[in-house]
Formats: sequence, structure tokens, C-alpha cells
Amino acid sequence: MEARILFVAPFASLARLAEEVVVERFADSAHLIKVVKGDLQECIAIVKQAVEDGVEVIISRGGTATLIKNSVNIPTVHIQVTVMDVLRALRNCGEYPEKIGIAGFENVIYGCEDLATLLGITFVEITLKNEGEALEKITAAVQDGVELIIGDAISTKLAARVGVQGALIQSGKEAIYKAINEAELIARIRREEQEKSELLCTVIDTSVEGIIATDINDRITIFNPMAEKIFQVSHLEAIGNHLQTVIPQFSLPGNDDSSEKVADVQRIGDKTLTIKHSEIKVKDEVIGSIYNLQHVSQLQELEQNVRKKLHAKGLVAKIKMTDIVGSSPACNALKRKATKYALTQSTILITGESGTGKEMLVQSIHNVSIRANGPFVAVNCAAFPESLLESELFGYAEGAFTGAKKGGRQGLFELAHGGTLFLDEIGEMPLSLQSRLLRVLQEKAIMHLGGESVIPVDVRIVAATNQNLAQLIEEKNFRQDLYYRLNILRIHMPTLRERIEDIPLLAKEMIKKMNHINGKIAGIHIDAREYLKQRDWPGNIRQLANTMERAMLLANGPTITKQDIIEAYDEEGESIGESSKVKGKTKDSLAMVEYDTLLRVLGEEEFNYSRAAARLGIHRTTLWRKLNSKVAKK
Repeated sequence: MEARILFVAPFASLARLAEEVVVERFADSAHLIKVVKGDLQECIAIVKQAVEDGVEVIISRGGTATLIKNSVNIPTVHIQVTVMDVLRALRNCGEYPEKIGIAGFENVIYGCEDLATLLGITFVEITLKNEGEALEKITAAVQDGVELIIGDAISTKLAARVGVQGALIQSGKEAIYKAINEAELIARIRREEQEKSELLCTVIDTSVEGIIATDINDRITIFNPMAEKIFQVSHLEAIGNHLQTVIPQFSLPGNDDSSEKVADVQRIGDKTLTIKHSEIKVKDEVIGSIYNLQHVSQLQELEQNVRKKLHAKGLVAKIKMTDIVGSSPACNALKRKATKYALTQSTILITGESGTGKEMLVQSIHNVSIRANGPFVAVNCAAFPESLLESELFGYAEGAFTGAKKGGRQGLFELAHGGTLFLDEIGEMPLSLQSRLLRVLQEKAIMHLGGESVIPVDVRIVAATNQNLAQLIEEKNFRQDLYYRLNILRIHMPTLRERIEDIPLLAKEMIKKMNHINGKIAGIHIDAREYLKQRDWPGNIRQLANTMERAMLLANGPTITKQDIIEAYDEEGESIGESSKVKGKTKDSLAMVEYDTLLRVLGEEEFNYSRAAARLGIHRTTLWRKLNSKVAKK
């Protein structure tokens, strides 16, 4: 490590004495202290080279110290002349006169009047400010009766020239020790300050925010690289100039009592920025300001990344459109419509009986959409009581209610920002929350429960229900205005009755996915497949999956037989369909159900017989015949 302290001795004896002090008292740090001899003619060149080499503090005395201090911009420690130093100089003279001149720069002669009083002699102070005036002042002192000049090296040389005795004041070890000790303290403090300064500069220079600091007159003192990038202005052009001269459109904060505030979003040129202003204070006195600036788009991106990292688990749609099993006309029509709707940003309402796979469809819609990289958040509106559902959807502020989490909590709308929010069983949502949901859909912003600020959200809503919302509206259990907000795009999930030809494909896929239940099962017999197509599936795909799981456990061979299916189906117990028959449902009533279904699908397809027939998996002529035969019977 290079020396941090340079001791410049004007004469050889001082250099030798300093080296002794370093060895005796500063052994641990001796490698950081360098002692050199250098008089007025050569000291500046020595010091400048030392500064380039990393020296942090200079030690010297007398005129040499003053010259060094005025020549370089680093701390210079003056070796102070002590009473003992003056006494030693007088003793070396033997007999000394009553009137003695003590000459030198202020740092040499300061305090000598006290010594004169103690010794009963007269000291004439000859204060020198520079070498040029030394001869004149010493000559004048001699003419005034001074018979002995004591002082620094310059003064004693000039005394000999004017014909009087001169005595050199030599610094003792105690003065040298104090000077080195002070220099070490200064070097340590300076190093600590440099480290803090470098740390601060690194933080400012590497900040992702633009940072601008100004003095009390709004003149720029700091203009970091990000600020340069934002405003396309070099810090060399900015520093020292008034903030509004450099950035004319910049809106300075008003004169209020607030020492810190987040300014409104400002439009500066073609950029939209958020600006945070803070006052810089020293002991309650304002000495300047600091501004933190960020692009709004940068904040939005950061917010999205934070949300992704914090809430990625469980907020991902895993199902793709290709995962939806089925090749029936109804299933193909469903996938075509869903793919087209997915490419829009409009709200989608999905209707259909329980167990038809509504959430699978919603996940696949999310993965086709431009929001595929955003979060997918699903909530069952029937699974929460009203108070809990409200806080889940909209979040809450700290202290909003007893037991509220410290710091509050984000709601599902915020978690779904930039993605899709799936509201399952929307028909079960309480009326009070329906009004809040309607407001979110209209304003695209939410407010925390117990909060006061409005939070913008960018969320696509997909809702699903197995209920008849029109009937709920008539019963005053669902808001009509919300219904029209949700029912922009509508998809009806076909039941297994409407896609019978897909049942074998679904069964085969289920065997593959549930292979862990019975790894010996390789397939399903054709008779079993036909039997599955003949049965009623009021629980739809969910009921079929339960039956297939039982059949896999009951099967004895590698192939599921018809008998395995019969046993598995019988274990279903009294199904919804069977219960209806026990209650007296006749063939005529089943025909009525069929007629209602045909009519409903036709209405949903805006009485387009071709589309309705495709959904139902029957020919257009068959649809027309079934509807007209029923009308004829009426």
C-alpha cells in the first residue's frame, strides 16, 4: 500500500527526528508514513508527485507548510512550535539579550508572548507572510534594537545577512508526534468520507431512477446518468444551471410546509414521469432539494414484474385450447368461437351446466389471448361469505376491520392486473358486491376495503354460471345492468348429451391421465364405450370422470369392460336423472326437456339453424323436424 501521509522536513535534522518518532511511536502504521527532506525550492515538486501517488495528508512546518498549503488541494498539518522548542533555541545561544526577535510565519510564533512574560524578556514578533518581505522586516527589527533573531530556517539565514545572531527553532519529538497523530486522524476521517462519497456516487449513478439535486436557488448540483438519459442532457451542461433553464417544462413544487411529497404525474416533452420531491435539510435548515424521476411505463413494468414474482404460484393457466378433448360438431364450434373471442379484450360470459368444463375453457381462452403472459386468477363466488368475498376481490387497507393484516392486502383484481380474472358461479355473487363489480367494470379501477385511494387495474373479466341469469334478474337476485356488462360475448358449454360422440374420446383421455390409479389399464372395450354413450350424464364431464375412476379400480384385466362400467355407474347412486324419473318424469316430460334444450340453443344462436344444429351434434333438418313435431303435438 502506498504512503498516505507525507512528512516534508525543511532541514535534515528535522527529517532524522521525524523518522525516529515514526519508528518509536507509529510502528504499526510506519509503512503509511513517508519522511522526505525538501526546502522551499524543491518541496512543491515533491508534494505534487506524492499527491499523484495517493498521499492524503501533508505534514510540514513554517514557511514550507504555508507554501504547500497554498499549492495543493489536500489537508496540510503544521507542526506547532511549543514553549519547549523556543527554550531549546534560547539555551543553544548561551547568554541572550533582553530584546529578542522571534521571526517566522504565524504558525511558528503564535503564543510566544506568554513565554516572554515568564522569562522577563521582550519578544519582538516578526510576522512573515511570504519570503519576499522577510529581509525588510528583519532589518527593521534589528534597527529597532533586536540583537537576536530566533525562528525558522529562512529567518535565521536572513539574520546572518543583517549582522545579528540567529537561532533555529527546532521542533521536538513531542511536536512531531502530535502532528503525525493529527495527520493520521485526518487521513482516517478523509478516507471514511471518501468511502461514503464513493458509495453515494455509486448509488446515484447506478440508480434506475433519474436523480436531480439542486441548491437553495434551484441550481443543479447533481444530474445522474439516468436523468441524462431521460432528458437527453449531459450533466456537464446541467450542473450549475437553474433547473428550469435546463428543463423548461419542469414544474417546481409550491411553497408549502411539506418537506416531502410525491408530485402529480408530469408530462415533460414526450415523456410521462412521476416525480418525488424531498427537501435537503441540515439541522432543520433547508439547503436544497432532490428529485427522483421515473417513466410511468417503467413503474408499470416494475409493478407487473413484482406481481408476477410474488404471486406466480397458483396464478398460471395450465390448460390450452388443444387440451380440450372432443371432435364433435358442438365441441369444434365451441373451440372456434372461444378462439375468436380470446383475441378480443371484451368481457366473456360462459354458461352451461355444472361439470361441463367451464374453467378449462377459460384457462384456454387466457392462453390464446394477448394476456397469456399475465396472471390468471380464478375465484369461486359461491365459496366465500359476502364479507370475505369483498375483501378477497378488492383487497383491504390496514385497520379496515378486526384482524386485518398489518399493511393491508392486495385484492384479486390487483393480482390479476395485466391478465385475466375468472369469476366462477357469478350468479351466486351477493347484490351488494354486484354493484361494486359493475363500478369496476365501468371505471377500470378499484378501491381497497377501508381505503381512500383509487387504484387503476387492467383486467379482463371472464364470468361463468350454471344458473339462468335471466330468471335471477326477474327474481331481483341479479342486476340487469351487470348482466349486460358481462354478456358482451357469450359462450354456452355443451353438455355431454349434446356431444355424445365425444364420450369415448373423453374416457380414453381420462384413462391416460388417471394411469396412477391402475397402471395396468391399457384401454376400454368397444361395448363399454357404447354403453357410456347410452347413459345419462347429468353431472357431465365431472360425473364421467368419477365413473371412469371407479371403473379403473374395479377392472380386473388390462381393458375396461362394459360390466366394469355398469358396476361403476351403479355406484353413482340415485343420480339427478334417476331421481327425476322416480318423481314421475315420463317420456313426454323428457321430450319436453329435449324441446326446451333445442329451443334454448336455437335462441342463443340467434335462430341460426345451422349453428344450433352444429352445437347439438345433429343435422339441420333433424333439428327442424324435432322442433316442428313438438309444435304439431301441441
